[in-house]
Amino acid sequence: MSASDLIPSALRARLRELRLVARRNAGGDGLGQHSSRSRGAGLEFAQYRAYEPGDEPRRIDWKLYARSDRYFVREAERDSPLTAWLLLDATASMRQADRADPARGKFDVAKTLAACVVELALRQGDRFGIVLLGEGLPWVIPAGSGPRQRDRCMLELARRTSAGAWPTQDALRPLWERVTPSSVVVFLSDFFDDAAVALAERLALAGRDVSTIQLLGADERDFPFEGAHRFVDPESTLERRVDAPSVRKYYVERFAAARAQLARRFAACGIRHVEHVLDEAPDAPLRALFALNSAPAGNGVQAKRATAARPGPAREPT
Repeated sequence: MSASDLIPSALRARLRELRLVARRNAGGDGLGQHSSRSRGAGLEFAQYRAYEPGDEPRRIDWKLYARSDRYFVREAERDSPLTAWLLLDATASMRQADRADPARGKFDVAKTLAACVVELALRQGDRFGIVLLGEGLPWVIPAGSGPRQRDRCMLELARRTSAGAWPTQDALRPLWERVTPSSVVVFLSDFFDDAAVALAERLALAGRDVSTIQLLGADERDFPFEGAHRFVDPESTLERRVDAPSVRKYYVERFAAARAQLARRFAACGIRHVEHVLDEAPDAPLRALFALNSAPAGNGVQAKRATAARPGPAREPT
């Protein structure tokens, strides 16, 4: 996947309907403490610009339209202290793809979603950085701002792959120096590792504004397999042989219950959480979290379709 392929043009056009916002004042450095260069809905008028499809009609200056017979949108300064961190699970389980589209795995989708958040932060004048969590030590792009920082993030995202198991606790220690309490964290993972779940909880309880997007395959959701199958966990290499039709009902029920249980865990920590299945619209989880025309889930409240997962079937059916 090249940098230019990370965000399809149709998806990029829909990003103007989204806005990256913090929900709480974390560590005394919350909303309203720093002025952003962004233009958007806010309190202090900044400028007019020509109307574009997707702009909210309420932001059109109708008096100016009456004088000029052209549509103009009022833009305003907003206060923004945001430093957005994108945390991506880059372990082997994120290679999982559905049989219907084997070339597009969870990690590919995670990279696209992360690239979208980078574009939102760039548009708003905020800082952003990326952490990949996989084999070996976490790999970090330090937080920065501007087009050059965006280009660096896009290039690195495009060339990275997922492999190995979750990093050790010792390896994660540097995160706490970089992801400060004033940070907005968007964590993309399948959350099949207990350690990934624990990290999201610790970040939220330590004052970070955390949103989680759980990436699941349609095959994991529906368990459409027929006949005898051997399922292999790509990280531990443990395997299980089953007769798929005989275990389908049991699996679907247990998987749904486990997702609901994890969603409750995240909600208890004030984490905004959505799940995203690979056969759904690529911007669906971002709209659930950051759409301008809908209030995002607050602390302890689940966003639309907010369910989470524990390990589903071991992957890589043969």
